[in-house]
Amino acid sequence: MNRHLISAADLSLEDALLILDTAEELAQMSERPVKKLPTLRGRTVVNLFYEDSTRTRISFEAAAKRLSADVINFSAKGSSVAKGESLKDTALTLEAMGADAVVIRHSASGAPHRLAGWVKGSVVNAGDGAHEHPTQALLDAFTMRRRLGRLDGIRVTIVGDVLHSRVARSNVLLLSTLGAEVTLVAPPTLLPVAVASWPCSVGYDLDAALPKADVVMMLRVQQERMNAAYFPSVHEYSRRYGLDAGRMALLPDHGIVMHPGPMNRGVEIAADVADSARSTIVEQVANGVSVRMAVLYLLLGGSGEQR
Repeated sequence: MNRHLISAADLSLEDALLILDTAEELAQMSERPVKKLPTLRGRTVVNLFYEDSTRTRISFEAAAKRLSADVINFSAKGSSVAKGESLKDTALTLEAMGADAVVIRHSASGAPHRLAGWVKGSVVNAGDGAHEHPTQALLDAFTMRRRLGRLDGIRVTIVGDVLHSRVARSNVLLLSTLGAEVTLVAPPTLLPVAVASWPCSVGYDLDAALPKADVVMMLRVQQERMNAAYFPSVHEYSRRYGLDAGRMALLPDHGIVMHPGPMNRGVEIAADVADSARSTIVEQVANGVSVRMAVLYLLLGGSGEQR
C-alpha cells in the first residue's frame, strides 16, 4: 500500500482487497467483550476536521482508539484556524507534535494532497470538497460484499446529487477497480461535466434502472453546496428521483438499499425504505469503524512494505 490514502484511484485491486479482508478480520473483534488491540500503541492519530462531521470523525476516533493509538481531535472552530492560520502552518504544528497519521476533512478539493507534501506521517482523506471520500467507498464496498457475498460483476446504481458528491466519485473509482458495474442516475443538471470520462454508465430514468440493480445507493441533495437552482422544486425532485416503497419493489429480491448519510428523509429516500430490512444504512456506520481500523492498521502498523 501507499503511505497515504488520498483517492480511491490510489488503490490497486490488491490494495482494496487487502483492506476489505483486514476489515473483515477486525470486525470479528467488535463481537468480543474487550474491543481493543495493542497494535498502534504509542502512535498518534490527529483528526483534523475543517468541516462539521458526526459519523466520519467519531468513526475514525473509535477506530484509532480500538487500535490503542493516542487520538487528538482538532476542530477548525475555536482553533488558530479561526484566527487565520494557514493549512501549511497547522500541518507544521502537527508535524512538530509528532503526528503519525493525520485524518483530514476539508472544504477545499485537493487539501489532503497538499497536506501530504508537508508532513512525514500518513495522510488519510476523510472528504475534500466535492472531490473524494475514499474510506466511505471502502466501507460501502465492505457492506455490499457482506450482504451479497461478492463484488465482481454486481450492478450498482448511484442516484441523486452526483455533482456535489465526493462519495459518488470515490465509489465509482473503487467499485470499477473491484469489478462492479456502476450506473449513475440523476437529473442532467446534477451530473459533473467530466462524467463521460468516469468508468461508469449514465442514465436519467430511475424506474428503468432499478430492476437491473443489485445495489441502489441514494445520495443526499447537498443544498448547502448549491448556488443555483438545479431542479424545479424539492417535491419534483423527490417525485422523479426519490426512493419510496413502490420504487423499492422494482428491485430484484436480493437488492439492497444504501445511503452514505446524513439522510434527508422524505426527499431522496422515504422513511419506511430507510428503516426497511433491505436498508444497510445502520450497517454502513458500524462497518465504517472496522474499515477505518483496517486503513489505519495497514498504514501505520500492519505492513512493512508501504514505507
